[in-house]
Amino acid sequence: MLIYLVAGARPNFMKIAPIVRALQAQQTLSFKIIHTGQHYDREMNDVFFEELGIPQPDVFMAAGGGSHAQQTAKIMVGFEELCMAERPAAVLVVGDVNSTLACSIVAKKLNIPVAHVEAGLRSGDMSMPEEINRLVTDSISDWFFATEPAAVEHLRREGKPDSAVHYVGHVMVDNVLFQADKLTRADTSGFETAAFKAERQQNGGRYGVVTMHRPSNVDDPVMFARIAGALKEISVELPLIFPVHPRTRANIEKFGIDLGPNVTLAGPQAYMAFLNLWKDAAVVLTDSGGLQEETTALGVPCVTIRENTERPVTVEEGSNVLAGTDPDKIILEARKVLRGEGKQGRRPHLWDGKAAERIVDVLTQELAREL
Repeated sequence: MLIYLVAGARPNFMKIAPIVRALQAQQTLSFKIIHTGQHYDREMNDVFFEELGIPQPDVFMAAGGGSHAQQTAKIMVGFEELCMAERPAAVLVVGDVNSTLACSIVAKKLNIPVAHVEAGLRSGDMSMPEEINRLVTDSISDWFFATEPAAVEHLRREGKPDSAVHYVGHVMVDNVLFQADKLTRADTSGFETAAFKAERQQNGGRYGVVTMHRPSNVDDPVMFARIAGALKEISVELPLIFPVHPRTRANIEKFGIDLGPNVTLAGPQAYMAFLNLWKDAAVVLTDSGGLQEETTALGVPCVTIRENTERPVTVEEGSNVLAGTDPDKIILEARKVLRGEGKQGRRPHLWDGKAAERIVDVLTQELAREL
């Protein structure tokens, strides 16, 4: 029984990697990795897949960029041709990118069962393209693999049958635990940010890590300047390093954003290099969804610069604080951490590195019923 594992952007590969490793460990299901090419990323080379412990994609569709509609349409056309040429027993999609939406629609219209990993997450913010992708994908999926209790509740409220909803834990956590373990045996001296980290950690020193890419934060010059002011003030007490997303960097220059002398700008980081940087940070300041979960998995204090989160378990149980975009609140929460008064989070239930094994067990049982 053949399963197509769909990924379109670098974070998707982090999510399918544990599933690939779990599939490789059993004999019942075969798989193909389908890279839609939604994002071109020069860092996704041979070393990238080697680090993840998975093979190169079996298919590269080269969908490329364009508007949301153009990109989704290109992926749908290409994926339909693929499914018609070799019909899989199921299609597994992850997360909330355009590839997730496009491939789930194509599969469903061809009567191929769809499994959605990271199902049920909801921010309630319909201005986020990701929220629309989540809602549409979950409206047509057959099996829902949820990462946290709130996601299970959303799916139940939306009328999904209990038998189709599986609370399995989180594959992103599987991956970060796997990679963090690998880092303990790796030579990290060649990483671009290794010198920054070593220099700041001398004599017990600390540092913080920043990531910002959400349009609501970085495309509005007034909002970006307000957040930058908060980062500048925090950096007086704690040196910050900011691996900058290309669009964010362009806006820093375009809007004349002043981050001050204590915020070090770096280029986009490869996965292992970035993990090596943030896992030992005093605090992470971010608007990333995935990083809220990864910091919770490793117990690193996280201040989220957003008004909402689709990952509430990271706030309710984990090491994440939702600060919003008010500069005073961002500074207040960062200072709490620096004084040792930050929240003491814990790793949520089933975030134990075995989510992928549970997913593969469920898929094996469900597909056996389909025969």
